[in-house]
Amino acid sequence: MAVDRSRRARASRKRKRRMDAVDHDLSPAEWAALQAAWGGCAYCGATGRPLQKDCVLALSRGGRYTLLNVVPACASCNASKCNDEVTAWLRRKRLDERAFLVRLTEVQAEVQAEVQAEVQIAASHLASPAPRPR
Repeated sequence: MAVDRSRRARASRKRKRRMDAVDHDLSPAEWAALQAAWGGCAYCGATGRPLQKDCVLALSRGGRYTLLNVVPACASCNASKCNDEVTAWLRRKRLDERAFLVRLTEVQAEVQAEVQAEVQIAASHLASPAPRPR
C-alpha cells in the first residue's frame, strides 16, 4: 500500500499520533454545559453560528480536550487562533483579554460545580441500597 507523502498527509498522521498519545476526558455532557455557560463564541461572543471545540492551550503545544482547556469558538475565531497562545492572539486581534480571562475562570468554576454535583448525585444513588420487593 502506498503512503501519501504530501505535507498535509504527514501533518495529519503526526496529529493523529499526538492525539492518540494523550487522554482526552471531555464528555459530551461537559461540552454541552460549556456551550450553555458561554452562550456563544468564547472569544468574539458570536451567537447563532455552529461552535467548535477550541483548546485554550493548543493540542500542538501539549493541550488536551479537557473541561478546563476547551472553550466554544466560532469557525472564524478557531481558524484565526490556530495554535497561538490565547492571550497573545487576543491582543493581536484587539479583543478584551482581561474580560475573556475573567469569564473563563467564572465558567470553569460554574461548570466544574455542576459536574461535581452530578457526580455526587450519581454516587449517592449507587451507595443507597435498592428497595426490596415485598
